[in-house]
Amino acid sequence: MRILVTGVKGQLGYDVVNELEKRGHTAIGVDIDEMDITDAEAVDRVITEADVEAVIHCAAYTAVDAAEDNLELCRKVNASGTENIAKVCKKLDLKMVYISTDYVFDGEGERPWEPDDRRDPLNAYGIGKYEGELAVEENLEKYFIIRIAWVFGVNGKNFIKTMLKLGETRDEVSVVNDQIGSPTYTYDLARLIVDMVETEKYGRYHATNEGFCSWYEFACEIFRQAGMNVKVHPVTSDEFPAKAKRPHNSRMSKEKLSENGFERLPSWQDALKRYLEVIR
Repeated sequence: MRILVTGVKGQLGYDVVNELEKRGHTAIGVDIDEMDITDAEAVDRVITEADVEAVIHCAAYTAVDAAEDNLELCRKVNASGTENIAKVCKKLDLKMVYISTDYVFDGEGERPWEPDDRRDPLNAYGIGKYEGELAVEENLEKYFIIRIAWVFGVNGKNFIKTMLKLGETRDEVSVVNDQIGSPTYTYDLARLIVDMVETEKYGRYHATNEGFCSWYEFACEIFRQAGMNVKVHPVTSDEFPAKAKRPHNSRMSKEKLSENGFERLPSWQDALKRYLEVIR
């Protein structure tokens, strides 16, 4: 297959292109310099000229706190930009993969979110991604909406890199203990995305590494596996305020993956181990 991948300079887009090429597909990777997704004419031209069978849309505005002061920019990228791509996919009858987030839910309760649960975003970033989901659903039938959380990859910044850097200069760190979810390794996720795009099993899915933890537990495991003697103090979200409200419950059910014959991602502890071997 010939497949166009947006956001190729980001953590996920980078790994998706590598996975496609590893499997013998032709990947056309683009970022803002090659295709500004907020420019409808540019999107139409680039995708049409690429002559592809599918688009894997990884590009996004992901600055969660900054989005609170830049809602229109966030919407322009995550909603309007996604709509531009969806419309071209509709016109050319292409499959589309849209990468979304657990932030489309209100983040309350303790039950893992199901793919078809009611969406009620709790912050500006979540609103933009939710509107992106609607744009895909309203324009297409051949789509995969894949919600992820707590992402880490080789390319770009992430929580693991932040903790390792802090651990180099500090003996103690404080990390929130009342937000529960699952980390997602982009290398593992890329494999699943390519598994999906090779099928016609369309719909909404959740895809994170297996197992749940708090950010505090994640940090403890990072330092343990990295062999760093850093004491981690658990704190509440109220003690560690951020501009954007964060979900307390980011647990997501992956049963739909199993039901449709997709191989689920390994445990987050296993993913962390392999990731540290790559970056250290």
